[in-house]
Amino acid sequence: MQCIMGTIPTASILPEEPAQARSEFSGRKTDIFQSNPIAHSEPASMGNFLSGSLCGQKNGALVLINKAPRWNEQLHCWCLNFHGRVTVASVKNFQLVASPENRKIVLQFGKVGKDLFTMDYQYPISAFQAFAICLSSFDTKVACE
Repeated sequence: MQCIMGTIPTASILPEEPAQARSEFSGRKTDIFQSNPIAHSEPASMGNFLSGSLCGQKNGALVLINKAPRWNEQLHCWCLNFHGRVTVASVKNFQLVASPENRKIVLQFGKVGKDLFTMDYQYPISAFQAFAICLSSFDTKVACE
């Protein structure tokens, strides 16, 4: 899963200067569409927008990617550490980070029971954005379980 947030500056996830990141984020109402190439570009330029590294900032957009799972020798499967928040294995379970090196999980979503899921998110995404991303995971994976 790849998630592109057009109005969230990459600086908002860096731990060095959180005050600067928040001041940069506030008050950016007028240049939202100017920095978002999807809003005013032709389809051919979309390839340029998504090319290269899939992490960090691309043309003013924060790109979130799936956290890579690790192989568990005892279970003989690929696993993510949800720190006890997710209890049921599911193809819908995921964690999003800003870059592979970044250990800060921006959003995690997972199954905790039959038809019961949990969602944890943090700044720089809002509750609405987090919910929309999690809801989109149901679209393509319904028949996988």
